Amino acid sequence: MAKNVLTGSRIRARRADLGVKQSALAGRVGISPSYLNLIEHNRRRIGGKLLVALARALETEPMALSEGAEAALVDALREAALERPREGSAENAAMSEAELERVEEFAGRFPGWAALLAETRARVLEAERSVEALSDRLSHDPQLSASLHEMLSSVTAIRSTAAILAETPDLEGDWLARFHRNINDDSARLAESAEGLVRYLDDGGGEEAGAGTPQEEVEAWLGRRGFHLAELEAGEAGESARLLEEARTSGALKGGAAQSMAAARLALYRDDAAALPLAAFAEAAAAAGYDPSLLAAQFDVPLEAVLRRLASLPREGLPGEIGLVSCDGSGTLTFRKPVSGFPMPRFGAACALWPLYTALTRPTLGVRAVVEMAGRSPRRFTAFAMCRPVADMGFGRPQVFEANMLLLDEGFGAAREAGEVLELGSSCRICPREACPARREPSIIGRQE
Repeated sequence: MAKNVLTGSRIRARRADLGVKQSALAGRVGISPSYLNLIEHNRRRIGGKLLVALARALETEPMALSEGAEAALVDALREAALERPREGSAENAAMSEAELERVEEFAGRFPGWAALLAETRARVLEAERSVEALSDRLSHDPQLSASLHEMLSSVTAIRSTAAILAETPDLEGDWLARFHRNINDDSARLAESAEGLVRYLDDGGGEEAGAGTPQEEVEAWLGRRGFHLAELEAGEAGESARLLEEARTSGALKGGAAQSMAAARLALYRDDAAALPLAAFAEAAAAAGYDPSLLAAQFDVPLEAVLRRLASLPREGLPGEIGLVSCDGSGTLTFRKPVSGFPMPRFGAACALWPLYTALTRPTLGVRAVVEMAGRSPRRFTAFAMCRPVADMGFGRPQVFEANMLLLDEGFGAAREAGEVLELGSSCRICPREACPARREPSIIGRQE
């Protein structure tokens, strides 16, 4: 339905705000009150000179009457209508289509209710995202699991010692003192574990939420820099050490493990920047349509180096967002540069349908696919994945592989125009696609047909 279908509703609202009678306004613009009544109830189209005359009589601009200010509201309502389950009879489906066609009319006639519905939908979506994140954390967070295990161990030790004291009234003094000391030590350990768990959970709502592992510390630190390190682009000696020292003193990288992982990531970044200079690479990437295979051939570098380099480009000037995710041979995610609309699980396994895992089964062979992430508002991405050995291969030596997957969002165009699309999710626990052949466990959220 065209946007000017609500012009009549806007004319009526403006007239009412000014306190002008319908007959008076009709007289000013030279039409009959009955015709104006049809216009105000959106039963007659309006434009040209009559629209200009009405705008002048109502002391406003013609565009304010023809376009209005509720475009975002109408879009939100339309998205909500599209998300409504279309189950049931053909009659129910036809009713849904009819309701979708009258979204603009509803927003024009009942703007307050429309705004309330749009706001409620936004809150529901935010609540669902919070539930997904909390469920993932409760199910797979290693620090939470370790803290609970420590607390249970302390409680069990205290319970066992207390049972001995209660059931053995004639203990010797030395044994009695030893058991009392054990209870004191175990209770202190229990209190310390409980305090640590409370601090960890309290920190979960802040900016550093989830930075509980060395890998997450590194990703959070890089994320604050947009995953682009301008200091390393010039290749000057000592910049990596300076960055690490700055991160250590500021508390961004607290532990030795995080600092060691960050050092390895910086070394990789420095090598990629030397092989693929920023200015030349950015220009070539734009000319090649951000196709990794073309860029790898042009610069004569491994494809995985191009994937990493594309993910490190500054966001300014790019047509869309770029994400990157890496995994080892076990499928464990070892690096994540997130991209909007493609949630990457913090703990546990990701969706088995990701091209990242397909690449693991085809070492040295590139994988390209257009994927659609499950959700209320599914988004498409063009995925490029490659798996290569990270250690020298030889007879009798274990095979060690790493896979990388680059994600280009719809801003790059290819995902929007694709005919064949691979439907996937983040992880089984929060994926609504119940009929997925790769499902490992039931989902905790509603299903998606």
